[in-house]
Amino acid sequence: MSRTSNVNEQWHWLVDMVQTIEVGLVVLDKDFNIQLWNGFMENHSGISFDNLHNKNLFEQFSDLPREWLRQKMQSVFLLKNRSFISWEQRPFVFQFKNYRPITCRADFMYQNVTLLPLKSETGDITHISMLVYDVTDVALNRQQLKAANDNLEHLSQIDDLSQLYNRRYWQIGMQKEFDRHHRYGQSSSLMMLDIDYFKNINDNYGHFAGDKVIQTISHMINQSLRKTDCAGRYGGEEFAILLPDTNSHQAHSLGERLRQKIENTPFVFSDNIIQITVSIGLCEIDSHSQTSEQWLENADMALYEAKRQGRNRCMQYQKETNS
Repeated sequence: MSRTSNVNEQWHWLVDMVQTIEVGLVVLDKDFNIQLWNGFMENHSGISFDNLHNKNLFEQFSDLPREWLRQKMQSVFLLKNRSFISWEQRPFVFQFKNYRPITCRADFMYQNVTLLPLKSETGDITHISMLVYDVTDVALNRQQLKAANDNLEHLSQIDDLSQLYNRRYWQIGMQKEFDRHHRYGQSSSLMMLDIDYFKNINDNYGHFAGDKVIQTISHMINQSLRKTDCAGRYGGEEFAILLPDTNSHQAHSLGERLRQKIENTPFVFSDNIIQITVSIGLCEIDSHSQTSEQWLENADMALYEAKRQGRNRCMQYQKETNS
């Protein structure tokens, strides 16, 4: 076999491989005119190479991230180094539909793209190639794993019965809020809330009724707070609420509204109307709160005072009356 025949056969193999590989291959000149557009790109774009040859990439595909991609390509020409585009950086460069099996929920093809400088015989960078990889399965699996991990993390922070934060996570939030106050000086208040005569509810109507009461109170607390507030079930029938950027007067107004809302909302269980009231203790961070534990203790002392004075009331911590 002659050398020419050998070269022609090798060239045929190379062209066949370029056209059939499951990777997109595009070659552009310095003006971003298309010099090669393989079978993968034809299949997913629906446009043949014959219709794209020597035409400008950005004029043919107006939905490309033009300025961003041009800068990427120009840096490859200038620095003579390859460049990578990850789906995590940008989900796709070419807006190709996803043709994976019906179980795949993606509407488009996630892509990793590699930009490679191509040298001429003189060593100059005259062209650039784009390798386009379909990474839809990898991307979706990564997203599903992240969503599962995020859900597990969320569940580890939530009290099952109340669907408020659990005590451990809420205390972490309290420490962060205490540190924030001492760093920036903004006012911040803490509310402790306890369901009055809760033992009687369990004794008279059963623990299932008690659970429903806790869920009802939790829902009313959640509906009454701002997005920046943080409510948790502290234990049993006791709740704790962080109120950032809230002074004692504002906290008392919120506490009173919540107390009255609970008192005036009838709770019906097995055709029985159960009267529910709560006692609330409040404490704004001040010089008497040297630690987050002290802040919590002061709010708890205010709660104890509310109970001592007859329950169904909202009390502020006062050093003179709670010492």
